[in-house]
Amino acid sequence: MADGPGGEKTEKATPKKRRDQRKKGNVFTSKDVATLISFLIGFYGLKFFCPMIYRNVKAYLLRYLDYMASIEELSMGTLQGIGLETMYTAAIVILPFLVLMSAIGILGTGIQTRFLFTMESVKPKFGKLNPINGIKNLFSLKSIVELLKNLIKISILLIFLYNIIWGDLLNIARTMDMDLKISSSYILDIIMRIVFRLAMAFAALAAFDFLYQHWEFERQMKMTKQEVKEEFKQMEGDPKIKGKIRDIQRQRARSRMMQAVPEADVVIRNPTHYAVALKYDIDKDNAPIVVAKGQDELALRIVKVAEENDVHIVENKALARAIYASTPLNREIPQEYYGTVAEILVYVFRENHKVIL
Repeated sequence: MADGPGGEKTEKATPKKRRDQRKKGNVFTSKDVATLISFLIGFYGLKFFCPMIYRNVKAYLLRYLDYMASIEELSMGTLQGIGLETMYTAAIVILPFLVLMSAIGILGTGIQTRFLFTMESVKPKFGKLNPINGIKNLFSLKSIVELLKNLIKISILLIFLYNIIWGDLLNIARTMDMDLKISSSYILDIIMRIVFRLAMAFAALAAFDFLYQHWEFERQMKMTKQEVKEEFKQMEGDPKIKGKIRDIQRQRARSRMMQAVPEADVVIRNPTHYAVALKYDIDKDNAPIVVAKGQDELALRIVKVAEENDVHIVENKALARAIYASTPLNREIPQEYYGTVAEILVYVFRENHKVIL
């Protein structure tokens, strides 16, 4: 499980990796579960279709055995007719069973994969042609487990066949003297008993395979801590890049703020540490609005721009600090500062010859 410089794969797969792997067709499946379902339903489906198969095959054989006994010469047209009839009978007999097995095969795998369809799994992967990788896979844990499962399956099958057939050997021999329908029914009953017992044994193997495949899939999906970090960077963005973006956003916000200073009615300062620019539109605003504010160097810049644009500057240490701390940009000042700010604005408006209502 070592992963070189990246460390060991100790972290569970992230949702993003699971989504990416699913797009590539790498999903958890247990072939034994799908095989067991197909095995059971296939044989019980065969038992269900047997009466129909028997009727069609019997009718076909009776019709053409009598016909072949009475015909004197075979022509090309006759052979074509027999061939078409044979194909038609075979289709009626085989097609329903094939459709059933195909549907069960699709459902058995589709339910496990949530009906995933991707072309990634059928694309050629030349890395698989590497003989060294082939030898490694041959002696991998997964290959050993598969070999053991197959040996157990073969052993169970041979034991069940031996026990059932040996126990019914005499009765099986007697079927030669029975009616075809009765003997077929008896043989089918023996087969179904074998199938049922095999299914019980294979169900235990399928449960083991399901748990093992899930464990193996999760093991293969694990990530190193470095991979998790890299993925987080891809999803959230590189912290350095994000920091630069935030710096650019702050610079643009400050630039817009500085452009609003010349439109302010007054700048309240303290005297070099804080500066707050207020604007009050008597017809639109309920209270003065903070259009710019800054601390230290930014405060000095606000004051400088205000001086360059003949905006009134008032020094009030406590008020400048309080509004800076309590009021966000482009918001109205709190109600507790109305009185003090109103006095300042009355003075400023009179100096600017503005009408105060």
